[in-house]
Amino acid sequence: MELAGLHPNAHACNSLLSSLLRNGLNDNAMRVFRFMKDKTITTQHTYSLMLKAVAHAQDCDSSLRMFVELEEEGHGNKDFDAVVYNTIISICGRKNYWHQCERLWMRMKEDGLTGTKVTYSLLISVFIRCGQYELAIDAYEEMVQNGYKPNADISQAIIKACMKEGKSDLALSIYHNMLNNGIEPNLIACNALINSLGKAGKVELAFKVYNITRSLGHNPDAYTMNALVSALYRASRPGDALLLFDNIMRVQPSQLNSHLYNNALMSCSKLGLWHRALQLLWKMETSGLSLSTASCNLVISACEVARKPGIALQVYEHMIYKNCTPDMFTHLSLVRSCIWGSLWTEIEEILKVSPTASLYNAVIQGMCLRGKIDSAKKMYTRMREKGLKPDGKTRALMLQNLQKS
Repeated sequence: MELAGLHPNAHACNSLLSSLLRNGLNDNAMRVFRFMKDKTITTQHTYSLMLKAVAHAQDCDSSLRMFVELEEEGHGNKDFDAVVYNTIISICGRKNYWHQCERLWMRMKEDGLTGTKVTYSLLISVFIRCGQYELAIDAYEEMVQNGYKPNADISQAIIKACMKEGKSDLALSIYHNMLNNGIEPNLIACNALINSLGKAGKVELAFKVYNITRSLGHNPDAYTMNALVSALYRASRPGDALLLFDNIMRVQPSQLNSHLYNNALMSCSKLGLWHRALQLLWKMETSGLSLSTASCNLVISACEVARKPGIALQVYEHMIYKNCTPDMFTHLSLVRSCIWGSLWTEIEEILKVSPTASLYNAVIQGMCLRGKIDSAKKMYTRMREKGLKPDGKTRALMLQNLQKS
C-alpha cells in the first residue's frame, strides 16, 4: 500500500498492529506504530495496544517511559482518553506504583478528562493494597460525585479504609447504602465497621451493626468479639467489657485468643481486679496460648491499682521462670507497686536489672511522696553519677526539698 501510494486508515492500521502484537512480532508492530505517528493517524486504541505490548514484552517501567515520552511529544491532552489512562494506571497498579497512579489520576483531571468506573476501581484497588487509605477514600468520593455506583468489593474496601483513617461516619453511610441497594456486606466489612465505631466511642451503633451482621447470616468470629469488647473498654465501661468476655467464654470459647484475653485483662487492670486477672492469665496458659509480656504487664498493673505488690512480684517471678522478657512497662509498674508497699529492697533489685532514667525518676518521685526525702536525695545523687537525666518533675521535687533543708 505504501509503494502504491495508498494511505491506510487508522482502523486498518490498528487491526494490523493488533495482529502483529498477538503473534509476537513486536519489531514490526513498532514500525507500524511509528508510521501511524508520522501520518498522525494514531488513536486512543493505538496507544492502549502499544502500552500493553511494551509492558508485556519488557516491563512496567518501559511502558511508563513510553507514556511519558508520548506526553512530552504533545500527544497527551489531544490523543489520550480515559481508556488510555486506565491502561497505564492498570499497568502501574500491577507493580503497586501508587505514586505514579496518583500522578496519572491528577494529570488526567488536568487534561479535562473524567474518570470512568474502571478508573476509580483501579485507583481504589491499588491505593488500598498499598495502604494509602486517604487517597482511596478521595477516589471513592470522586467516583460517587461523578455518578458511578460502587460495587460490593469497592464499598467493602472503602469501609476498611475508613476504619484505618478513623472515618466511622463515612463507613456507616457506605454500609447503609449497601444494605439499601440490596448488597450484603461480608463479615470482613462488618467487622471493620464495628471496629471503627468502637474506636469512635459509638458503642450502641457498634452493637446495632453486630445484630445486623448476625441477621445477615454471618457467624461472628474472634475479630468481631474483640472489636466489641474493645469498644466497651474504650467507652470507659470495663465492667461491661468483662461481662461480655465472660459470655464469650461460656458460649463461644473457640473464639478466645490472646487479643481477647488482653482486652479483658485491660479491664481488670482498670478496675484493679487482680484476682480475676490472675485467673485469666492462668486460663491463657492452660488453654495453650503463649505467655506474653503484654499480658503479664496488665496483670502486674492490676496488682498495682489494687495495691498488691507481693502478688505483682510473684507474677514478675513467673515471667522470668517462663522466659517471658520483662520490658520498661513491666519494671515501671512493678516499681510503683513496690513503692506503695514500701518494698525498698525489692526496688533496689529491680534497679540492678534495669537501671534506666525512667525507673530512677519513678523511684525518686515515689520516695518523695512517701516522705522518704533523704533516701530520695541519695537516689538522685546516684542517678546523676550514672549519667542519667532526671525529668522535670524529679528536678522540681529535688529543688523543693533542698530549699526546705
